[in-house]
Amino acid sequence: MPPIRFGGLASGLPPNIVEQIMASERIPVQNMEAKKTNINTKFDLVTDLESKVRKMREDIQKLFGTKGFQDYSLKTSREGIVAGAVDPEQAVTGNWALEVVRMPQSAGRLTNGFPDKDRTQVGVGYLKFSGPDGDEEVYINDGNNTLQGIANAVNQANFGIRASVIKDADQGDYPYKIIFTSEKYGDGNNVEFPRVYLLDGDHDFYFDEEREAHNGLIKVNGFEVEVDDRKLKDLIPGVTLDLLSADPGKEVVVSVNEDYEIIKGKIGDFVGSINAVLGFIQTQNKMDQNTDTSKTLGGDSMLRSVEMRLRSTLQGGNYSFGPGINRLSQLGVEFNRNGTLDFNQEKFDKVLRSKPQEVISFFRGNGGRGEGFIGKIQATVDNFLQSTFGVISNRKRGLQNQIKRIDERIESKERLLARKEQNLRQKFSKLEETMGALKAQGSAVSAAVGSLGTGISLP
Repeated sequence: MPPIRFGGLASGLPPNIVEQIMASERIPVQNMEAKKTNINTKFDLVTDLESKVRKMREDIQKLFGTKGFQDYSLKTSREGIVAGAVDPEQAVTGNWALEVVRMPQSAGRLTNGFPDKDRTQVGVGYLKFSGPDGDEEVYINDGNNTLQGIANAVNQANFGIRASVIKDADQGDYPYKIIFTSEKYGDGNNVEFPRVYLLDGDHDFYFDEEREAHNGLIKVNGFEVEVDDRKLKDLIPGVTLDLLSADPGKEVVVSVNEDYEIIKGKIGDFVGSINAVLGFIQTQNKMDQNTDTSKTLGGDSMLRSVEMRLRSTLQGGNYSFGPGINRLSQLGVEFNRNGTLDFNQEKFDKVLRSKPQEVISFFRGNGGRGEGFIGKIQATVDNFLQSTFGVISNRKRGLQNQIKRIDERIESKERLLARKEQNLRQKFSKLEETMGALKAQGSAVSAAVGSLGTGISLP
């Protein structure tokens, strides 16, 4: 009788039978994960569109300040005399003739010379300053009793006096000095520079020269005006003017005008951000036989809605109040055959320079919220992004909910699979035990039969 034989394990089954069964059981989970990946891809695409729409809104907002569609620049007929910065919310256009007769001056003192700036000791004690804001004392000890140490101590005290160590090459063996300068200009800002109380120095410390503070004198359109600072905010409306140098007897013309290049650049940025949105939509909607729409937004109702509303606003008219410009196309902004916008800067510049008020009226209306082209396009964009009912916000929320539901189903399925795998392993373990016992019994029977056979003798 042949012995009982089993292949592989005692049961004769493959050693990875549980893994094979569970791999088959996990196919639905893999399908859900693949679906989740596709939804995540769509969510990323919607987020990309949202960022482009937000950029469009930022460029819309840059077009206007509180005064509307205006930007200004300041120009001077001669450099090096005056400069300035324009506040577009306060400025008015015009020309001003300025003559800087005398620069406003701050009080200052210059010390005697020293052979070096950081080795020779000036003694210990203090320096006492007296000015419009009261008395200030700067103490000098063994740690800061050089020229540079004194300058650092005064600057660190931060009470409106600046100290600088300079080198005067004309002073031979004693070229290093300190200049003390008040930060304030004008007649009312004189400073009593320090009374010196220093003892046991290697070299005397005193003042060689002094300069009193005084007002400046300028002429504005021929009229003399005294000024007590080099930065003037009340001379030209909306302009902070910096006096750079005096030039008595010579006028410099300061002009404040609309900066058409800035305005044109903002319109160009705005058109570019709209094209980014329109180009994104067209790319997503471009489909052929190889397009996998499960991973794109092609044909998505959200895209149709965004494109339709944008086109309607961009091609609409009658945004201005009164006759004149009432369509973007009149300003050189038109749709091309590719479905995006072309910006004819030359045409825009020509219309802006010849009819600035009509351009302002078209874009801004009467200045009320929601008026003019900008008010309409901004309302359209805000509706896309509105958190509760916005078409983009709704699409993102819908995709997020889908991802959440898939995650929940995957988590539930994984719990079931974990329990099933545990049960299978227990069952196959018992099967192995049973089959192992049977195999042992079969081996014992075979041995017994064999031994009986050897004890029988034939005649």
